[in-house]
Amino acid sequence: MLTIAAADLSDPELLGFLQDHLDDLAPTAPPESRHALDVDGLRRPGVRMWVARDGVRLVGTVALAPLEVGHEELKSMRTSPESRGRGVGASLLRYALDDARARGVARVSLETGSMEFFASARSLYRRAGFVQCPPFGSYVKDPNSTFFSMPL
Repeated sequence: MLTIAAADLSDPELLGFLQDHLDDLAPTAPPESRHALDVDGLRRPGVRMWVARDGVRLVGTVALAPLEVGHEELKSMRTSPESRGRGVGASLLRYALDDARARGVARVSLETGSMEFFASARSLYRRAGFVQCPPFGSYVKDPNSTFFSMPL
């Protein structure tokens, strides 16, 4: 059974999971085109992060980071390789969007890669109602990035 709860950024299992996320992304784009938050970034004020567990095993993460009042960015969306295709990502995305709605957030945006490695993520975001948009916040146009946004 999948459970979703607030993340404990001192949990060694989570720290390893987040490092695996960064390691997975490293070969996909040059450093200036990689925008995943490290642990210090996830500890910034206002960032909210959750973990999904299948029993006791950590199988996914998602976070929301404030951009401006009423506008947040989806970050650290990852499903463990062995759990992909089982609805973990969709469950985490719903959970984060429900949290944002409950707090009165008006818009959620995200950046993801434009390469084939990220095709399933782009499909998930489109199915959830996100539409492609221009760069937002401090992002700039980048052939390695695809930007999405959704009003809540």
